[in-house]
Amino acid sequence: MCKTANTGAVLTSTPVTYSVVIPAYNEAPFLPDTLAAVGAAMRTVDVPGEVIVVDNNSSDETAGVAQAYGVRVVFEPINQISRARNAGAGAANGKFLIFIDADTMIPASLLNRALEALESELVCGGGAGVEINHPSRIANTAVELWTQIGKVARLAAGCFVYCRKDAFEAVGGFSEEVFASEEIWLSLALRKWGRANQQTFLILDDAVTTSARKIEWLSGFDIAKQMLVLLIFPLAVRRKRFCRTWYNRPNKDRK
Repeated sequence: MCKTANTGAVLTSTPVTYSVVIPAYNEAPFLPDTLAAVGAAMRTVDVPGEVIVVDNNSSDETAGVAQAYGVRVVFEPINQISRARNAGAGAANGKFLIFIDADTMIPASLLNRALEALESELVCGGGAGVEINHPSRIANTAVELWTQIGKVARLAAGCFVYCRKDAFEAVGGFSEEVFASEEIWLSLALRKWGRANQQTFLILDDAVTTSARKIEWLSGFDIAKQMLVLLIFPLAVRRKRFCRTWYNRPNKDRK
């Protein structure tokens, strides 16, 4: 089995079992650590996999960084997270899909357990716990609270979603009607598909570590205002202007 030097992903000419999809909009600073962590995790897996970075119309060196790590790069011109995820899934060769964010570190144990769950044919998909690399007690408490809610409600966090590709395609993938919360709608759809096919949607105990950059980029007021808008007006996720927290970058309000 021929592998690239940096990630452990097999070359595209080799049949693969799973595909790691990473949507990336101006993520050049974060991709190296993410791809290094993915590569380390993949080298512990016995079955072959691939990594696909979806350049979501970036204006920085996102595509070049990904190419330097020897992974596949797909271009999605419309700047929308769900479209980027779907573009990566559409290009994927694996029967299993692993979606992670470009600022997220995935441990080897999580990748192995997700693939084992899917191989069992008892699990159609799921998510994992989330940790952040930030000293803020409030932020860590909020993330821990979300993790517990996700486990109880069986809802995946966007920074890590795993599923069968046939199930993903059957439910129509990530909703392109929303600019945020697409992982919630996918979780609900996959849970329904799973019930009809005697499979479960499983939130694994292992956790990914994701950056706390929104805390560093935005004020507490800005984050609270964003959450309040979506809480009061849930349908606001259908408009990009109401989801700026997911798309803006410091001092560079790109649309």
